[in-house]
Order: sequence, then structure tokens, then C-alpha cells
Amino acid sequence: MTDSDKPAGGAGITTRRGVRSFVIRQGRMTEGQKKAYERNWPLYGLGREQGVIDPRQVFGRDAPLNLEIGFGMGQSLAAMAAAAPEQDFIGVEVHHAGVGAVLKEVEEQGLENLRVYEIDANDVIDLCLPDASLDRVMIFFPDPWHKKRHNKRRLIQHDFVQRIRHKLRVGGILHLATDWENYAEHMLEVMNDSEGFENSLAEGGYAPRPEDRPITKFEKRGEGLGHGVWDLLYRRTN
Repeated sequence: MTDSDKPAGGAGITTRRGVRSFVIRQGRMTEGQKKAYERNWPLYGLGREQGVIDPRQVFGRDAPLNLEIGFGMGQSLAAMAAAAPEQDFIGVEVHHAGVGAVLKEVEEQGLENLRVYEIDANDVIDLCLPDASLDRVMIFFPDPWHKKRHNKRRLIQHDFVQRIRHKLRVGGILHLATDWENYAEHMLEVMNDSEGFENSLAEGGYAPRPEDRPITKFEKRGEGLGHGVWDLLYRRTN
């Protein structure tokens, strides 16, 4: 999600894996989101206490599996799940209001192919997902930490990318997107230096936005102001 899509506030925090995949933010659920959360979390919520999941048991079938890290308020994630009922989706978000919002979408649209974690993505990657289980990992508009002295707090770093790599099947895609040019350059450098990945474009560089990545209202607003968006798609090779 774009940084405009996120509640205000927050600071960088470290955990046992180093940089967390989020910053602490404020945000209250609407009454509708709260009720949707209460009704649907027992049905669609996943937790650290479940340990390593078997996606086939979770979804009741064997289907392509997508993971979105940091889905914000969840409109894009819900839209992708609705547009691809033959695929399964897991979303990770720590902000309670966002989880309530996406569970409201799940209920209203009848999305049986979407499940949600409300914990740090580091824990989902390390403790909850089997190796080689994902067909696609999506990280759209993570916090840019645009000040140079804060660049080390950026989520897209070599260690994090390698841990994701092990959760992707060979041939699976890591899809990154940002609306900060400097972060796009950082992402490109990290990915080009990452073992076991190759750019999905033969000529390398940034990719055109895939049709299955929804355009958020904030992205549309940015386009109207002349802001750019950079997509990167890298394939696991080994």
C-alpha cells in the first residue's frame, strides 16, 4: 500500500530478525469493520500458534498460492482474490483496522480463497509457511524510509529477500512496487545482487504494471500529479 494509504505515526522498530516489516501506527476500526472482524476472524484468520500450515488443508484444495505482505486496508488484495477464484491468497497486515476492513470485504464478496495473518511478516515467513509453497509474493508500496540515514530500515534487503526465496517454488515470482524512485533503484540493486533470482524481463529493469495488480486510489491520484510507479518482477531460479 502507498504510504498515503497508511494511518499516520510510527517509528522503526527491531525484532529478533532485525528490521520489522511494519511500523506502529494508529487507526480505529469502524463499527462495520469491528463486527466483520468478530464474525470472520474465526473463519479466515491464521495465527502464529498454528505453526507451519498446510495450504491444502487451509483452503481445502491444491491451487496456486499468493502472499501479499502489508495489504493496508485490503481493497487491492480483495480485488485480486475476487478476480482469480482459481487461486488462493494469504494477506499479512499488523494494523487492526486494515484486517477488519479486508475481512469486511471477504464477507461482502464471499471470498473463500483469502486468509489473513495479523502478525509481523517476519514471523509468517519464518514460522508459518512451508518452503517452496508460494507461487507469488507481493510487496506493494512498503514504507520508503526516504531519508538516507533511514535506508537501513527498508524492508527490501538481501536477507529478507533470501528468506522469501525459500518460500517461493522454483519459477515463483516476487513482485515489488513502489512510488519512490530512490527506493525503486534500491530494490533493483538488491534484486540484481540476490542469489537465485532473475528479472522476468529479458532486458532487465522495471516491468510494466501487470494487469492483475489493481491501481489504488492513491496511485491514481499520484499519476494525476505526475508521480511515477515502478514495478519489479523477479523469478526464483533455484
